[in-house]
Amino acid sequence: MSLLVVGTVAFDAIETPFGKTDKILGGAATYISLAASYFTKDIDLVSVVGGDYPQSAIDMLKSHGMRLDGLQIKQDQKSFFWSGRYHTDLNSRDTLATELNVLADFDPILPEHTRNCDFLMLGNLMPKLQQRVMEQLTRRPKLIVLDTMNFWMDTAFDDLVKAISQVDVLTINDSEARQLSGEYSLVKAAQKILEMGPKVLIIKKGEHGALLFNKEQVFFAPALPLEDVFDPTGAGDSFAGGFIGYLAQTKDISFDNMKRAIIFGSAMASFTVEKFGVERLVGLSQEEVEERVQEFIDLVQFDISLV
Repeated sequence: MSLLVVGTVAFDAIETPFGKTDKILGGAATYISLAASYFTKDIDLVSVVGGDYPQSAIDMLKSHGMRLDGLQIKQDQKSFFWSGRYHTDLNSRDTLATELNVLADFDPILPEHTRNCDFLMLGNLMPKLQQRVMEQLTRRPKLIVLDTMNFWMDTAFDDLVKAISQVDVLTINDSEARQLSGEYSLVKAAQKILEMGPKVLIIKKGEHGALLFNKEQVFFAPALPLEDVFDPTGAGDSFAGGFIGYLAQTKDISFDNMKRAIIFGSAMASFTVEKFGVERLVGLSQEEVEERVQEFIDLVQFDISLV
């Protein structure tokens, strides 16, 4: 089923305790689309880049099956750029530079054929732009998933709450869930956030896994213990891409199938952190994906008897 991904396509420069990079490919929509491409090839990507964005990167996205009719290229401007330095635990980071460039006046215009998409993934963007995308739809998709961050909670809270009220699934991390709800307990935080409108909430906890909530149920999926973790940038976006890509492939948005989708999302996130940027996500084989998912299954599978 058709998947529309809207978000940033950008450059990053990253420093971790294990190394550093110059400008490399990044952006929420890049990670989401690449991760989703291992489950569905019916993907449209809507974003904006400058004239500095290389043709080789566009060719790489197309090679993963993405349609780029909605990718605006502003030849006389520069692409969005973010630079950050991660601390030793990789759970915290300092932003060294944020250059909006083409993103400063980005107006996401949906190509006509995408306005009746089956699945919509709204990557991290200004909440007003996320609303702008939903306003252009000719019918409501089977599922709308929205990702956001604490910056928008600080600077555009009312717009964010309005956007959240219109979606089916919200994905945020644990600190963002606490900030958005004003509750320390993640169970209480989830209850408050679900009252804002979404039917399902995913709280990402990085190396400690992810929680899936609806109003009646809770599901927890662990993260896979990895020998090598180089760069957590984009892991949350890859998680979201694997999650919605699997749902689009299976055409099943039940809570039980979302449990399975969480595992597939976690598998894609685990690939991402093994190298810098999108390098590990490019050119994976289906066998590698299946083996990684099996590792998650083996991690949590056990027999127990209460009698």
